[in-house]
Amino acid sequence: MKKHILAMVGFGGMAGWHYDLIEKIDNLSVAGIWDIKEERREYARSRQIHVYGSLEELLADETVDIVLVATPNDVHKSIAVAALKAGKNVVSEKPVTLCSADLQEMAEASEKYGRFLTVHQNRRWDEDFLTVKKLMAEGTLGEVYRLESRVHGSRGIPGDWRQEKEHGGGMVLDWGVHLLDQALMLFPGTALETIYATVTNVTNQLVDDGFTADLGFANGVHMVVEVGTSNFINLPRWYVLGRDGTAMIGDWGENLKIVRACGMDEEDVVPVRTAAGLTKTMAPRREDSIFTEERPEEKSDICDFYKNVMAVLDGREESLIKLEEVARVMRVMEAIFESSEKKQVIRFEE
Repeated sequence: MKKHILAMVGFGGMAGWHYDLIEKIDNLSVAGIWDIKEERREYARSRQIHVYGSLEELLADETVDIVLVATPNDVHKSIAVAALKAGKNVVSEKPVTLCSADLQEMAEASEKYGRFLTVHQNRRWDEDFLTVKKLMAEGTLGEVYRLESRVHGSRGIPGDWRQEKEHGGGMVLDWGVHLLDQALMLFPGTALETIYATVTNVTNQLVDDGFTADLGFANGVHMVVEVGTSNFINLPRWYVLGRDGTAMIGDWGENLKIVRACGMDEEDVVPVRTAAGLTKTMAPRREDSIFTEERPEEKSDICDFYKNVMAVLDGREESLIKLEEVARVMRVMEAIFESSEKKQVIRFEE
């Protein structure tokens, strides 16, 4: 296998994560980094990592064939286009840029200069997502008609550029890009017909600190995607409703819990007594009429992302993350903002 050399533009927390990951991968190494902040350059030097004197010096390094762009979101496009023009292949952190029009320019630069451009949509390797994806493929719950996917926190937006609109801050671009990508990957080839969304500004008035979006697919499934940063009681990470049962993953790393009907008739339902009367409709099922199980999460290896990048460059594989998929997610995020602003359902794909 061919040896590949990568250089990093931006060396914040996520780039450090990339560096540690790349150290585990054969035939891929890091030549060095460039960051506009002196403290990040000093940190890199403290780790014995080469620091370039400028972005231009990094792009002029003929040994480098891959550039990772791990800067604030607003400068992804300009750096990526400059790297493509310099003959480098580019991995961009997510979101790839701030709007779908910018992504189109980046894709055109990739084609013009004959270099590979991809996006680090790393949460396609999340084990909870892969578990739900497998569950749906198995048909265990019968026909699925509704899903809920959410992440909740209670500390607001981190105190950095993610709080600033001009740098592409906000939760739609930060976490939404992950959850929406996962949502679309659950229904490949299925049109997303409608989007209705609201955004919140509880802890931050400059950018959205949370959102809720209802995605209506052409197959009749509705999926709720939600991000919150002022939630002191978290709702489940995943909640999946099917005709024959329900599945839930409560939080990161938890087992998948499945409760489904086992074919027993329930003729003698014991009603529940509420303050205002009796109800049979909401009475719990008898234990002999349901089947409950737990499954561990599916396993994955995030190193597969970079292994695929190298295989694409070597002509051995197709890219696992296609720009048209990324562009579709960008358009969904734009529709979320439009829906929230207009307070109406957006007709998306018909």
